Amino acid sequence: MIIVNLDVMMAKRKISSNELSELIDITPANLSILKTGKAKAVRFSTLDKICSVLKCQPGDILEYRPDEEE
Repeated sequence: MIIVNLDVMMAKRKISSNELSELIDITPANLSILKTGKAKAVRFSTLDKICSVLKCQPGDILEYRPDEEE
């Protein structure tokens, strides 16, 4: 299972959803889908923009946790 910690990194950088969505050129609705972990995929170009704006690594935003069933 992939956990999205985008909201945590945004809080650390003190940036709002609206501001981030404008800076990375995606809609606030799509950013919300990404933040809540409901996205099925994320483009590398989008991840690149997020990391650039938030000055972080992809691993700061995405976390892998094994399913408990395994």
